[in-house]
Amino acid sequence: MTGASQAISFVLGVVLVLASGSWIAPTLSWNGYFLPALGAGVAGFLGLVAFYTGLATGRMGVVSPISSLSAIIPLVYAFILGERPHLIQYLGMGVALIGAFCASGPEIVKNLPLKPLLLGFCAAIGFGTALTFMAQGSKTSPLLTMTAMRVISLCTCALIALKFRTLGGFQRRDLKILAAIGVADFLGNYLLGIATTKGLVSIAMVLGSLFPIMTSLLAFRFLHERLHKIQYLGIALAISGVALISVNG
Repeated sequence: MTGASQAISFVLGVVLVLASGSWIAPTLSWNGYFLPALGAGVAGFLGLVAFYTGLATGRMGVVSPISSLSAIIPLVYAFILGERPHLIQYLGMGVALIGAFCASGPEIVKNLPLKPLLLGFCAAIGFGTALTFMAQGSKTSPLLTMTAMRVISLCTCALIALKFRTLGGFQRRDLKILAAIGVADFLGNYLLGIATTKGLVSIAMVLGSLFPIMTSLLAFRFLHERLHKIQYLGIALAISGVALISVNG
């Protein structure tokens, strides 16, 4: 399923590259887009493996909130490179990150098993590293970075499919939903990449980390899942954080 959605994302990227005429030959320079895309593709795929393996443990309320903190890695990287938001923006980013964590519906209980905790942290590291590489590659070309990323993840999925001789249960009736996932995934990454070139990377990454809010709202609307009180609190905190970020943005 992941391979199919990544294939659709790749096709979309190629179409956009051809339509925009924005092709740039890849180089083996860190200041280009190819090497960062390579790193983002590998790190992102490993993050997905850890994330889905963690969800398979049945502890979504542990794995999902921890993985939502992936923005901390590119945030720290941006600070190391010298980004200095205003004090109120620092406060806003902190509040927004806490909001994203709470919106994921954290499972706050005692004696949590170690495995889902470790998998959640591995997912956060993988996603956060991928985001950092994406920001680096986007300095040259957000579109080519996201398209090259799909080449890496698609090749990885193809190798896995060949090794295990399976398509993961993919059927033609799944094509529409997988197409929607692939397109949304590519456009979300692409717009985030553009955002990192238009302002502070730290702020763009924090705002991009608020996806658990949409996940919770969509689950409430279409799957009729009841939101917990802490998720409502998370949504309110995230909105408050965005407001604080915008004060001096």
